Amino acid sequence: MKKRLLIRQAVAIGGAALVLASSTLGVTAYNYLKPTAAASAPSASVALAAPQTSSGTVYQLQSSRARFIVDEVLRGSPFTVVGATDQVAGQLAIDTSNTSTAQLGTILIDARTLATDDSSRNRALGNQMLDTNQYEYISFTPTAISGLPAQLTVGESYAVQLSGDLTIKDVTRRTVFDVTVTPTADGGLAGTATSTIQYADWGVSIPSVPFVASVDNQVTLQLDFTASAEA
Repeated sequence: MKKRLLIRQAVAIGGAALVLASSTLGVTAYNYLKPTAAASAPSASVALAAPQTSSGTVYQLQSSRARFIVDEVLRGSPFTVVGATDQVAGQLAIDTSNTSTAQLGTILIDARTLATDDSSRNRALGNQMLDTNQYEYISFTPTAISGLPAQLTVGESYAVQLSGDLTIKDVTRRTVFDVTVTPTADGGLAGTATSTIQYADWGVSIPSVPFVASVDNQVTLQLDFTASAEA
C-alpha cells in the first residue's frame, strides 16, 4: 500500500513538472512566434518640447541611429548581437560661440523598431525582453553636460560627458554617456554617444534558450547622431 502511494506521489509530481515545463516552453515559443507591436508613428512626428532658451540655435536630430551591443555564446561560439533603429527623435539648443547656455531635450528611441540579424530574436526582444507592446519608447533626459568648451569651432571634435535619466520599461536610472560632437560645415552637429549599463538594473532579463549558453550581463548603448538647425 505504501509503495503504491509513493508511486502515485511520484507520478503526480512528475506530471506537475511536465505541465510546468510545457507551460514554460509554450510561453517561450509564443514570445518567439508572436508578431511584435508595430510603431505607433514615425519618431520624427513625435511631439517633443523644444529646449527653453533665450539664445542659441535649436537643432533637431536627423538621420540618427541608435543601437545596443551585447556579447553571448551562441551554439558554442562567441557572438556579438547588435540591434539598431533609425527611429530616434530629440532636440537641443546651443550657441556655438557661447556654449554656457546649451540645453538638451529628451531623446526618444522607438524600441518597437529595434532589429537584430534574426527575426526570432527580434520577436523575443519586443515581446519579452523589452515588452514593447506596453513600453514603446526608451528615453534619455539629459540633466548635466561637462567638458564642453566655451565655444565650438567647425570641423573640430570635442569629447564631453552627458549625464541624465535613462528610462527603459518604465524604470529610470541615472546614466552617463561619453559623447564626441563635431560642428559641421553645413551648420549642423554630428557625433556619437556611448554608455555601458547592466541591463538587469532596468528590469530587463534574457530568456533561456537551448542554443544560447550565456549572455553578458552588460550591454553597450550607442547613438550615432546628426543634428540640423531648425528652419
